[in-house]
Amino acid sequence: MQTPGSTANCPPGLEYLTQINHLFVCQCFDLLEVFSPFETNKTYDVMNNQGQRLYFAEEKSNCFIRHLCGPSRPFTMTIYDNVGCDVITLHKALRWSCCWSNCCLQKLKVEAPPGEIIGYVYQYYHPFLPMFKITNENKENLMKIRGPCVVSSCLKDLNFNLLSLDEEMIIGKISNQWIGFMRELFTNTNKFGIQFPFDLDVRIKALLTTCILNSGHKSQPEKSYQTLLALSFASPQQN
Repeated sequence: MQTPGSTANCPPGLEYLTQINHLFVCQCFDLLEVFSPFETNKTYDVMNNQGQRLYFAEEKSNCFIRHLCGPSRPFTMTIYDNVGCDVITLHKALRWSCCWSNCCLQKLKVEAPPGEIIGYVYQYYHPFLPMFKITNENKENLMKIRGPCVVSSCLKDLNFNLLSLDEEMIIGKISNQWIGFMRELFTNTNKFGIQFPFDLDVRIKALLTTCILNSGHKSQPEKSYQTLLALSFASPQQN
């Protein structure tokens, strides 16, 4: 896809996001994870609704830590544009991935361009639902994300609603598509879609995109209830 021209008040490399209200994120299939117990660094294609690749994302994590900590491991993920320039970096610390505990919940820091913080994604406590909030660089709340109930999320697409701060208005949706029993059983491959308002601030669009990328780092049990944040918050595991 042709690179759009520069846009005022838009971090370099994010100009694509000013022109869309849908995104799809597909995890790249790795045969090594099918035929061996080894986990590899995750990679993703970020595409528009016409299947054109806009960005490519690559996880960077230590091999030993990847196997020791699984989905809870710390990692850095870099998102590149189609000419290979890094435009977004997300950092995830070592955190336990559980919505039933009020401690060690997920947290993502997002930079665009790398080195300049644009916001954070935090998981916060709820006894039954995976819940997240999106904040700006000053940690001021912008919106919330609410996932599905644990018991209703098996063997089907999972939908996470993007909500206003008072939780009265649904702004958009993040969906984790069920890819079939066998692929879910033997791999951690994921496919996500996201819908948001066309005129949403480009930085918030970037934060929501990183939420999806973090979602692909979940263990099989985790994917059955909290498959999203992975939302960038979801933690990487068999990743």
